[in-house]
Amino acid sequence: MSDPARLRAEARAAVEDRSNWVGVSSASVWELAIKSAQGKLRIDFDLRAAVESAAFASIPVTVEHAAAVAELPLLHRDPFDRMLVVQARIEGLTIVTRDIEIEQYDVPVLAA
Repeated sequence: MSDPARLRAEARAAVEDRSNWVGVSSASVWELAIKSAQGKLRIDFDLRAAVESAAFASIPVTVEHAAAVAELPLLHRDPFDRMLVVQARIEGLTIVTRDIEIEQYDVPVLAA
């Protein structure tokens, strides 16, 4: 969010296209907040304000999402990424990511 130029052209175009619905999972914001608090990641901006100012929708983690994680094969061990896979499946979304491990799941991915 702080540097859209880091996205590949196709991903950047999809995110910037106002006719596309773009959402940010609360799981992603949660993960970034944890890493920032642990000193593993430096974030120089307010995550919530950045999501709102970019006009991205917020995707909450629901009980349905949380329970569905148990049904995923252990192809990827990161709990936050597993949540993104479940949310994409249930909500019919495409994940924009650089993590090629996510492509092991049956979920649409747009390489970032």
